[in-house]
Amino acid sequence: MVDISMDIPRTRTKWRPRRVLLIGGAIVALAAITIGVRWFANRAPAVARSELWIGTVKRGPLTLEVRGTGTLIPLDFRWASAPVSARVERVLVQPGAQVTAGSVLVELSNPDAQLAALEAERDVAAAEAELAHLSAALDSTQLAQESQVASLAADVAMASRRSTIDTEMSRQGVISDLESAESADRAAQLALRKQFERKRLAVLRRGHRAQLAAQRDQVKRLRSLAVFRGQQLEALHVRAGQAGTVQEVAVEAGQSVAAGAPLAKVIVPDKLQARLQIPEASTEDVKPGLVAQIDTRNGIVKGEVVRIDLAAKNGTVTVDIRLVDVLPKSARVDQNVEGVIELARTDDVLFVARPAIGEARMTAGVFRISGDEARRVPVRFGRAALKDIEIASGLRAGDQIILSDTSRWDGIDHLRIE
Repeated sequence: MVDISMDIPRTRTKWRPRRVLLIGGAIVALAAITIGVRWFANRAPAVARSELWIGTVKRGPLTLEVRGTGTLIPLDFRWASAPVSARVERVLVQPGAQVTAGSVLVELSNPDAQLAALEAERDVAAAEAELAHLSAALDSTQLAQESQVASLAADVAMASRRSTIDTEMSRQGVISDLESAESADRAAQLALRKQFERKRLAVLRRGHRAQLAAQRDQVKRLRSLAVFRGQQLEALHVRAGQAGTVQEVAVEAGQSVAAGAPLAKVIVPDKLQARLQIPEASTEDVKPGLVAQIDTRNGIVKGEVVRIDLAAKNGTVTVDIRLVDVLPKSARVDQNVEGVIELARTDDVLFVARPAIGEARMTAGVFRISGDEARRVPVRFGRAALKDIEIASGLRAGDQIILSDTSRWDGIDHLRIE
């Protein structure tokens, strides 16, 4: 049998020019798209120069200041409070009323306080009666003892005379020596008894004085308690305690209040000071004695820093300003004010207008302009003035930077300026 299987020659596929062009075009297009996407992705955002607030770094003298907002607060004020737990019967004043120290602001009622005052008076009367009774009883006892001592004194004198006579009669032989000795012994015995009764009288007097002193102290204590209860009862008519103006009334008729609860606030409106809230980053150089200017909206008033709070709250530090000048007549308690504290005056420093970002003694990234582009550079700020801020490092005199808010370009370090 003849093997008819045999190799069949393959024919080579021929590349057609059209297919080559299509594949090449696709590759070129893909590369172009990739390059274009990367170029647009890395291209710096453009911003119009007219939209930017641009500042120039300068060198020269600078007045360092710090600004804060706050309110006017009273220097001299008093809270009238409830002396005991009570019920508000009447409110006699309203905020803005002019009062004297004796003006009644609020009337309270407390039946227990009234009863306590009556019981205290009763206790005083009972103690005084007991003192009178004790004094009479002790006087009677003391008089009886004094009478006993006087009687013994008479007996001693008689016995002494009798002993003297018996001694003389015994010497003359009229009576026996035994009788004379008995007379002498009786006189001596009575003298000793008299001495004992005198000591007893002295002890009795000391005891009486102690008992009377104790009872008088008891009367004094009860009388003091009665006075206190009476004062509590009188204090239910709550008085201002000082001349001034009622700023606030914290209760209303029919309300129950606890002992010590604030009822009304009385202030002296002519004695006010400014309390400012200063950003905590700007308080490093603030110290007592610095000059301040307080803007009351109706005039600028000169002041002086008198107190700086040790603790910061919500990013600010409380600074109290004593006002040196007279306030305008329109100034009111709790009125909003602005204050500027002058920290120092420098002769030769780098400074720029305060940007939207960056506070005193902070490091921030700002855009420095060079030609038609701006690049972010780290800048260390120093002390701050009212409108300007010191440049500690990162910039030179003549540099221009973007001062306006650049938060929309966070994460971008390069801008194109058109």
